[in-house]
Amino acid sequence: MEQRILLVDDETGILEMLEIILRKEGFQYIYKAKSGGEALQHIKDCEPDLIVLDIMLPDISGLELCMELRKNSDIPVLFLTAKTSDYDKLAGFAMGGDDFITKPFNPMEVVARIKVQLRHRRINLQEDKKNILEYDDFIIQKNSCEVRKGERIIKFTAMEYSLLLFLAEHPNRIFTVAQLYECVWGQMNLGDEKTVVMHISKIRKKIEPDSENPRYIHNLRGLGYKFIPHKV
Repeated sequence: MEQRILLVDDETGILEMLEIILRKEGFQYIYKAKSGGEALQHIKDCEPDLIVLDIMLPDISGLELCMELRKNSDIPVLFLTAKTSDYDKLAGFAMGGDDFITKPFNPMEVVARIKVQLRHRRINLQEDKKNILEYDDFIIQKNSCEVRKGERIIKFTAMEYSLLLFLAEHPNRIFTVAQLYECVWGQMNLGDEKTVVMHISKIRKKIEPDSENPRYIHNLRGLGYKFIPHKV
């Protein structure tokens, strides 16, 4: 399996046992750390898909490490701990943990829970991918109705966004001005083509590297407009 798993525990025996079991289950990319500092370096270097994290570490606690991780990552975290109180579990979930395993544990239970978390993550990533249209110069995030250039959100009116999204979801198809007006505005075009043309012009200025020589929204004289995707 290609998923990368990071095991963090200051007990060598636990790390080795989990590694052996995971390799038998087909996981090939397994990283180990015995401290919070070492774990942070692995997270930076290998970008794991899941972390099994002991709460009691020699430098910083697993709770603190998870809280730091959650500032910019949604990697699944499975806490390992010898503590059994509901308060400790609630603290772990509050810090962003996804599951909680109490020591001593059945190694196969840990593997089963890892597989569940990885399956959930895979499904979520697939759903996210469906809701993101990514191009060389900008990204459309359908869930949040946002258009981004890098980290910057480009401001669009509702109709500008709707028109861009419609064109992007129907790439390489030619639409007349009347068709665009009917599909996006939801009513028949009464002869005023300027509304669509004006919106196309504004969209080009926001997404095109050079609005005078557009890459994405092309005007085919006498026919209409076509969106040509230039994807990453």
